[in-house]
Amino acid sequence: MINQDTICAIATAQGGAIGIIRVSGPKAIEITSRIFTPATGKPLTERAPYTLTFGKICSPKRKINNTLFQKTSEIPQEKSETLQKKESIIPSAEEVIDEVLISLFRAPHSYTGEDSTEIMCHGSSYILQQVIQLLIYNGCRAALPGEYTQRAFLNGKMDLSQAEAVADLIASSSAATHRLAMSQMRGGFSKELSNLRNQLLHFTSLMELELDFSDHEELEFANRDELSSLATHIEQVIAQLAHSFSVGNAIKNGIPVAIIGETNAGKSTLLNALLNEEKAIVSDIHGTTRDVIEDTINLQGVTFRFIDTAGIRQTNDTIENLGIERTFQKMDQAYVILWMIDSTDAQRRFEELKAEILPHCEGKKMIILFNKSDLLLAIQKEELSAIFADMKVEKLFISAKKRENITILEKKLVQAAALPEINQNDIIITNVRHYEALTRALDSIHRVQEGLQLGLSGDLVSEDLRQCIHELSEIVAEGGITSEETLQNIFQNFCIGK
Repeated sequence: MINQDTICAIATAQGGAIGIIRVSGPKAIEITSRIFTPATGKPLTERAPYTLTFGKICSPKRKINNTLFQKTSEIPQEKSETLQKKESIIPSAEEVIDEVLISLFRAPHSYTGEDSTEIMCHGSSYILQQVIQLLIYNGCRAALPGEYTQRAFLNGKMDLSQAEAVADLIASSSAATHRLAMSQMRGGFSKELSNLRNQLLHFTSLMELELDFSDHEELEFANRDELSSLATHIEQVIAQLAHSFSVGNAIKNGIPVAIIGETNAGKSTLLNALLNEEKAIVSDIHGTTRDVIEDTINLQGVTFRFIDTAGIRQTNDTIENLGIERTFQKMDQAYVILWMIDSTDAQRRFEELKAEILPHCEGKKMIILFNKSDLLLAIQKEELSAIFADMKVEKLFISAKKRENITILEKKLVQAAALPEINQNDIIITNVRHYEALTRALDSIHRVQEGLQLGLSGDLVSEDLRQCIHELSEIVAEGGITSEETLQNIFQNFCIGK
């Protein structure tokens, strides 16, 4: 149910030169007009939509029992009660809070679908708070996180997947995540699912019509061959969308890269070199890193999540052993593995650890890094290259301490990620909720296919069709089937003002 309160919130981050306050709801224009005086012309309530109006916002001084108060917060409790009853209040001189620009939108042609205003004032936190106080005093309520976008969804301005894309767009930290969020906001994903859903609805309606003529078993309104072809097509589309989640998740959350190797191989030094900051403690003492350390960087528009792990070695230290166990867990979760080897003793170190490390690298991209290569002669590098020639993986000589070949490593990481070129028309799943719903829809369409092959009755096949429709509708919230709990979980993580 749509809340009829008029809400307000600061929509910009602190510290900027300009601050914006958003007001939305049935009385948005009326309330804004009470605190705003245009420099010229008609009051705000009489102005056309999609216009900017320059003027000032004033804080009225008020007299209660002949005592002058600058603002509401200064009024004593016993006199504040009088103020709330609108008794014995004598308006006095006004104090200008700020000169502002106000943009005006009228329902339904606004972001929320409601009457809305946006107040652009100077970015002083004092000014912004004073304006918010005036709005609340005149009848507004402070907006909840994500309430503007939630109202846009409830008013039919966007479907649920587009609303979720708003949060992704705000959180986008790379060109790839930005493009994916923009694609979803434009509704490409929604249109694809709506098309599938409408086709399924057509056949479901025909099959349920057959039930009304159950005494005429020979009647068959829904052509089973056509339904079988449609089910095959839908199964392929849903499977492709669900499969894209692995790429979408990597783009959205960063490609996990595990930095592994023996103690003192230079893993923490490499992490610091990649991040350009002293994120990890570097020491000559073995076993300094006892837990995983994570951070992200952006390389050529792709986000990488680097994981510095505990050095792998035999030890009796209980805490260090726990860290080593986590190293193997992170290797299993990683997409790319950087195996750091001290190049001054590379062959021995490789032979000692390959039995433990290589089983965790199956199906993953791996780059072997011969660290401390600045201590080797050219002939020694050639000999190492020959020894490891049989290893069909990327290999690179680096010096993490002196930052040698770090730029080349970054290029190899982008190549190892092998992400497809993303544009704003691509449909790639990045949302776990969408992926789970698609997986359930895929199970349902598989049951439809099995039911058709077995020649099951129309009512049984129709039940699985309805379940598939339900799962597709859950993503875009068509038909209003999404629960209030689901909406709360989605919008509670939005920022205030959006």
